Amino acid sequence: MTNIKKNFSSFFNLKRTLFEKKETSGNIELFFEEHFEEIRQRFFHSFFVICFVILLAFLNVNLIVEILEKPVSNIKFFQLSPGEYFISTLEISLYFGLLISSPLFFNQLIFFLFPGLNKKEKDIVLYLIISSITLFFMGLIFSYSVLIPATLGFFTSYGKDTIEPFLSFNQYISFIGVLFFGTGILFQVPIIQVLISLFNIVSGQKMLEFWRYIIIGSTIISAIFTPSADPLTQTLLAGVLILLYFIGAFASLFLKKIYT
Repeated sequence: MTNIKKNFSSFFNLKRTLFEKKETSGNIELFFEEHFEEIRQRFFHSFFVICFVILLAFLNVNLIVEILEKPVSNIKFFQLSPGEYFISTLEISLYFGLLISSPLFFNQLIFFLFPGLNKKEKDIVLYLIISSITLFFMGLIFSYSVLIPATLGFFTSYGKDTIEPFLSFNQYISFIGVLFFGTGILFQVPIIQVLISLFNIVSGQKMLEFWRYIIIGSTIISAIFTPSADPLTQTLLAGVLILLYFIGAFASLFLKKIYT
C-alpha cells in the first residue's frame, strides 16, 4: 500500500519535477509558457515595426517613387488602368516595409536564443547580426545602382529603333522588387558559410577546395537572377557572388581559429 501511494504521488509530482525553474550558473530555465509568451511578444513587436515602416513609406511614397525611377530615367512609364498607380504605391509601401524590416526577423530569432549562449557564442552572434544587416543593404545598393540600370538598359536598347521604350509602372515595381529581394538574400552567403562552419558541417578549408564548383554555380545563379541576356551583367553578378563566397570561407577559417 505504501508503494502504491509513493507511485501515485510521484506521478502527480512529475510536472513539478520536470518543469521546475532551475538556476544553474546564472542561467534561468524558463517554463514553456514563458518561452511562448516571449515569442509572442517578439512577433508582435516585429509586426508593429513592419506596419509602422509600411505606413511611413506610404506617406512618403512619391519620394520613394522618384528614387526608384532614377536608375531608368530614359524610360517613360504609363498606367494601364485608372487605379494602377494607386495599387503600385501600395505595393511599393509593402515592399519597402518588408525590405527594411526583414533583418529584424533574423535578429529577433537570435536575441531569443541569446540567453542560452556562452560568451564566445554571444560575441560571434553580435558580429553576425551586424554583418548580416550590412551585407543585406549592400545587396540592395548593388541591385539599385548596377543590376537595375544594366538589365533594363539592355531591354530598352535592344529594340529602341523599332519600338518606343514605354513600360508599365506596376510591372516595373514587381520587376525591381524581385531583384531587390534576390540580391539581398544572395548577399547573405558569407553569413550562411560562417554558421555552417561553426556548426562543424563544412569547414572553411573545405569551402576553399570547392572553388571550381562555386564558379560554375555562381554563373548559373547569376543567369537566373539577372533576367536580361546581357553577359556583362551576369558576369558582374557572378564575380560578386564568387567574391562573397571567398570572404565567407576566409571568415569561417578566422573565426574558427579564434573561438575554438
